[in-house]
Amino acid sequence: MTAKILAINSGSSSLKFKLYLMPAEDVIASGQVERIGQTQSQFTMKTPQQKIEQTLQVKDHVTAVQLVIDQLLAQRVIEAMTEINGVGHRISNGGDYYQKAVVIDDLVEQRIDEMATLSPLHNPVNLLGIKAFKQILPNTMQVAIFDTAFNSTIPKQNALYAIPYEYYEKYGIRKYGFHGPSHQYITEQVQALFPAKSHKIISCHLGSGASISAIQDGQTLDNSMGFTPLAGLIMGTRSGDIDPQIVPFLEEQEGLSSAEIKAVLNGKSGLLGISGYSNDIRDLEEASARGNQRATLALQMFVHRIQTYIGSYVAELNGVDTIVFTAGIGEHDGLIRSQVMANFDYLNVKIDEQQNQANALVISQPDSAVTILVIPTDEEIVIARDVYRQLMK
Repeated sequence: MTAKILAINSGSSSLKFKLYLMPAEDVIASGQVERIGQTQSQFTMKTPQQKIEQTLQVKDHVTAVQLVIDQLLAQRVIEAMTEINGVGHRISNGGDYYQKAVVIDDLVEQRIDEMATLSPLHNPVNLLGIKAFKQILPNTMQVAIFDTAFNSTIPKQNALYAIPYEYYEKYGIRKYGFHGPSHQYITEQVQALFPAKSHKIISCHLGSGASISAIQDGQTLDNSMGFTPLAGLIMGTRSGDIDPQIVPFLEEQEGLSSAEIKAVLNGKSGLLGISGYSNDIRDLEEASARGNQRATLALQMFVHRIQTYIGSYVAELNGVDTIVFTAGIGEHDGLIRSQVMANFDYLNVKIDEQQNQANALVISQPDSAVTILVIPTDEEIVIARDVYRQLMK
């Protein structure tokens, strides 16, 4: 059976989409609505035949969804709304409730809302996208694909925190890990392209949000994010790992509430907080080249934290076959990749700098003991595949 499936990624002021023809996995339209809620919203859509760009007012997510559907109809990508057989939504946190994709009903919506306390930047806007599509396409199957699902195999000794066990039992406080669709896609690509080198994988998803996964025989052994997406690596505006005592210290010294501390750690920290200049790695590299010492420091800290996690995961995996770089920074920044891998001579890692700067698939030398890859991630196809599986049941 062929089906047209929309993969959706809802942000606080954006909505990204890809329309697939399944099971062929052909992308027949893709695009995004940006600056939702502003008077000068941006709409872009690509089809195999053309690219459309519009500036208009999009007041909310329902209006954004209607705009996407209207344009799919206007450009004859679909002839009727009923041609869309399923919609898949990327959801940040499913907690302990969901270890795989599920068809969305009222209970699923309730639990996504409940888990918003753990993913305050993501779950609420993910839910906005679900409600908007339910309003526009009420008879179309909607499926939730959770960032945490692929990480549900993390063993308890890696997942629990050394706080009273009752808090795990009462509140589910544990490491959930995130970016599951991305790490899942990378795993499947390595298994397909380099099966002999897919036993022990370290997947580095480096973007504005960033995480690293240790993957053994196709299952997640560990992930750098934790109870929330705030933990782990230094990110664009997120702090990553910090001494937990810093939180009450700042509350007392600065007179900040817990909500204000949360805002600082999620929105004012990371590369932006250290540099005082930008959360964009490209801006920081340019500023560093001009002699901006805080930009240089931010880059050094970013690289160091990545190296620390890779090193610890080499130990957890008892070796590594393949290290993969993906997402915006991982796919396009040869300088960062080169700096990250500089401290792994003890693993007999050898980078081919010409291939690295070209963002080639294989950036390690032929005699490198560890294969180093650059693989563009495709979270949307993971979403589309999960929706298609639900349709086929």
